[in-house]
Amino acid sequence: MSISKEIEKIEKAGLLRRTHLLMPADRPGWVTYRGRSLMDLCSNDYLCLSHHPDLIDASCRASRTGGCSARASRLMSGTLEVHERLETAVARLKNSEAALVLGSGYLANTGIIPALCSRHDAIFSDRLNHASIMDGIQLSRARLFRYRHRDTGHLRQLLETHRQDYPNALIISESIFSMDGDMADIPALIRLKRQYSAMLLIDDAHATGIFGKYGEGAVERDVAREVDVITGTFGKALGSYGAYAAVSQEMKELLINRCRTFIFSTALPPSVTEASLSAIRIVTQDDRPRQYLLDLSARFRQLLRDETGISTHSVSQIVPITVGSNRAALELQRLLMDAGFFTKAIRPPTVPQNTARIRVSLTTAHHMDDLRRLVSVTKGFIIQDSYHQTQPVNSITSA
Repeated sequence: MSISKEIEKIEKAGLLRRTHLLMPADRPGWVTYRGRSLMDLCSNDYLCLSHHPDLIDASCRASRTGGCSARASRLMSGTLEVHERLETAVARLKNSEAALVLGSGYLANTGIIPALCSRHDAIFSDRLNHASIMDGIQLSRARLFRYRHRDTGHLRQLLETHRQDYPNALIISESIFSMDGDMADIPALIRLKRQYSAMLLIDDAHATGIFGKYGEGAVERDVAREVDVITGTFGKALGSYGAYAAVSQEMKELLINRCRTFIFSTALPPSVTEASLSAIRIVTQDDRPRQYLLDLSARFRQLLRDETGISTHSVSQIVPITVGSNRAALELQRLLMDAGFFTKAIRPPTVPQNTARIRVSLTTAHHMDDLRRLVSVTKGFIIQDSYHQTQPVNSITSA
């Protein structure tokens, strides 16, 4: 294989990605890029807890007393008292019997799915599920049936036709979808899981800390035990790092023995584990930040619709500005960066063909005055129809 030719092929398709070197800014929700202070619209730090003094103090104290590493995997010498405290806190937050802490959201999904299913089983997955879910399915070698996005009627048809052919079946969906900001019909998924004797896994990563009475996520406490596995991360609204699976005590025991990404990974260090504990305490004690964020998101979506005609199915802090072609998304990214917004063009395979977009991730650091400017730039881009007259793709830098 010629590596240079492969890179050239990626670039000609408008799919070349590069990292951006960022420097800390003087306030949460902003970054410094090439000497300029830009509003960060790419971050998943939705509540800006990564800069919260309680998390920072907890992390520093844990490093001083426990060191910088857990030293080994959880099943060797890596399980620490703080890991068990965090699992207890997660179980209380999610109203589950138990919880298991893992290294990251990607490791959770790629480890748990193969632990539950094998090549003899069937998995029914939303067509727009996250890449970590799709990779976990591939690793499981189970038969995959993909249902149309959020279409529980189509899911029912697939279950009716194929469920009886397999000893075990697993339904998988995100709760808040990472690229569209829309929400799955969780009650309908629970009903189908019961009717067809299937297991149900919900990835609650982008809802944890934002939705629910106590910040538990989109899988609310009164139905949590109807869901076999609820996965999520500490690295988004909770401002730390790592992931969890909220499960029954029996399921936890199974995962400890079968989930390879748990068994063969070094445990989370004390610093991030204590930070996650602190984040859960903050989220459960004060609902004002998440209420502000959800209100801001609704106002932004309305303004975007009124001023540009762009309507979304988002119900969350994730708001896609879908422009279609890779070239259009790259050009809008450039215009927004010039206007002071740090954004990224999201292109295939992250999203389906011809749905390239700017994914706006709102945080509690953002305000409507700034978002009005963003909408104004977007409106100008659409009016000028500039995506039909953009620069050559290979002259535009993007991640």
